[in-house]
This record gives sequence, structure tokens and C-alpha cells, in this order.
Amino acid sequence: MPSMRQSYTVTVPEEPPAAAFPFLKQEIRRKGSMSGSVLVSTFVGLLINQAKNSKSAQGLVGLKNLGNTCFMNSILQCLSNTHSLRDYCLHNSHRRDLNNNSRTNTALMEEFAKLIQTMWTSSSSEAVSPSEFKTQIQRYAPRFVGYNQQDAQEFLRFLLDGLHNEVNRVTVRPRGAVEDFDHLPDEEKGKKMWNKYLEREDSKIVDLFVGQLKSSLTCSHCGFCSTVFDPFWDLSLPITKGYGEVSLMDCMRLFTKEDVLDGDEKPTCYRCKARRRCTKKFTIQKFPKILVLHLKRFSEARRTSKLSTFVNFPMKDLDLREFASENSINAVYSLYAVSNHSGTTMGGHYTAYCRNPSSGEWYTFNDSRVTPMSSSQVRSSDAYVLFYELAASSRM
Repeated sequence: MPSMRQSYTVTVPEEPPAAAFPFLKQEIRRKGSMSGSVLVSTFVGLLINQAKNSKSAQGLVGLKNLGNTCFMNSILQCLSNTHSLRDYCLHNSHRRDLNNNSRTNTALMEEFAKLIQTMWTSSSSEAVSPSEFKTQIQRYAPRFVGYNQQDAQEFLRFLLDGLHNEVNRVTVRPRGAVEDFDHLPDEEKGKKMWNKYLEREDSKIVDLFVGQLKSSLTCSHCGFCSTVFDPFWDLSLPITKGYGEVSLMDCMRLFTKEDVLDGDEKPTCYRCKARRRCTKKFTIQKFPKILVLHLKRFSEARRTSKLSTFVNFPMKDLDLREFASENSINAVYSLYAVSNHSGTTMGGHYTAYCRNPSSGEWYTFNDSRVTPMSSSQVRSSDAYVLFYELAASSRM
């Protein structure tokens, strides 16, 4: 296996990150002073020299543990290796969205982008301190103040929500007018509900991470089926009970299986106008470009116990079409990152396994340490949050 010293990959962004090469930004502003081909050659040369002088390939930079912040470092490395999000930061595209919105609260997105840029343009292999970023995330979400161990999936949700709010393309949300879409066919109703969501929540983060879930409620008395469409940022999958190994598809089937609502759980049937025994089932109406799957290893009662079941998940060709609301939808995914939790609820540690989007090689990110790994080592009973990317052939 090649060492990090022996291999590096050069990627050429569409726009050079100005934060990394400020003098290049000045040259770009001098119209006519440098032709496009010369500019590209100069930039490629800079990157090649940078990579040659670097002890590590791009993106292979560790993050310092500030005191029980391994949960944060693990998620940051997974997001750093999210190709489209990385490029959004490297190309400074976030600046356009921040400027267009004229928002006063932009510090979280700015610090996140700055951290990603440092991780991908650093000429040093030394670990980076995410202290400035931590200052901003805890201002947005005070639950992350201090240095207690936190849950990585909860941190991811808060972070994506915070980033989205700062780069939301919607500056003035429309008033919530009540519209009745129940008379429409499900496919059309789903599209209408999705468009209504985008009228309020529309950002690069939504473009990448948000999908749509369809919930079908069928009355056992009259057979009437009502449907509800909701956006989702990730799916929390229950782990099937049993000994030994279970598959990710088993967990997906358990998540989407039909449940009976009876007794105190009886809902009111829209047609009967009375509480009736009903069945409820989830399907996926719209698949996101980045699918985040959270394996529910911790008990609901404030994480007093942990399931160490080995969940066998595919590295590529994860075909989820059987869970689609519409038969024609393609939904084939490839794994590119895993946030792992080892240990117990009393004392655990987070790491990340990520596939470098430039080289395609897998690496272990353990706070400050970054080491090459074999793809055969990625599956383990420590896997907690899985990051999948929609395969190119499945993109609509």
C-alpha cells in the first residue's frame, strides 16, 4: 500500500480558491494581463509544486481534538470528503449565496468554508485546529458549548441546519397559505409539496442532502388511504434484532415495513370522521443526491445501552428502488464516508473512514492522525452514520 508521502493527486477547481492564493486573485482582476491558458497553466503548476512539497495529498489533513471533540472531527471529515460540498467551499460559491442574501449571520458558513479550504490547500501535513469553527457552531447551537462528548448524528443535523439557514436562497419566506392537494394523484401531490418546501427552504445544502418521504395511512374500516409528504435530511434506521450479522437492506425494510396503529394510537380517518384502526407505511418519494443513513445503535432512553450488531452495508451499488414510491425511480448509491463510534455509552470514541474524492483511495481519520486503509476494512460493527452518493447513472 502506498504511503501518503508517495502518492498525491492534483485537482483543478473551476475557480482557484482565493483564500489559498491571494496573489492569483489579483492577477485575475487585471483583465488582459494573463490569457486563460497561461492562467490555467500557472495555477496547475502552483498545485503541482504545492503537492510535491507537501507531505500529504490534498484533503488528508487531521483535525486536533479540542477536548472530547472527536464527534465533531469525525463528521467534519465526512463532509470534507463530500465532493459537491467541498467544491462549493473551494470555489467560494458560498460567498455568492451569502452576499445575495445580505444576511448578518454568516459566520458559521464562513468558518466552515475556511476550514474546508485549509484542509484541501494546506501545504503542511500538520493537523488543523477547528477552534474557530467550534466557536461558531456553539453560538448557533449552545448545546455544543463546552467539551462534553456529544452524538455525531445530532451534531450533523445541527450543522447542516445552520449552514442551510445562512445560505438559504429564500430571503423572505412566503406566508403559510393553506392549500388542499388531497384531490391530486400522489405523484403530483408530492411534487406540489416539494415545491412548497423549496419556496421556504432552498440552498446548496438542500440540493445535496434533502429528500422526500411519503407516509401512507390506510383505514382498516373503509380502506381510505391518506398520504403525507415530508422532507428528510437523513434516515434513522432501526437495527433488526438478532444474533450475528444483519444487512443494511434488513434495516431499510424494518424502517419501511407496515405498522398497525391501534388502541391509543388510532388516528382519525379522513373519510369515516372517526378514530379507526389503520396501517402506516413509509416509502421514499424523492431520493437525495447525498443519502445519510443513521444506524440506531443507542437506546431511545438517553443512550443507556448500545447495539454492537454488525450491519453489512454495500460499498457500491446500494439499490434502494424497492423502497421508492414510484416504480420508475432510479436510486443506486455508492458509499464514500462512514462515521464510526467505538466503545460504550460510558466512554466512546469517534473516527471516520472516507474515500478521497480525488484519488478514490480510502483513509482513516482519527482526530490528528490520517492513515491509508484498505476498502475491505471499511465495514465494521462500529459504523454509525453512513454517507452515500447517488450514482451518476441514477441522477435525474
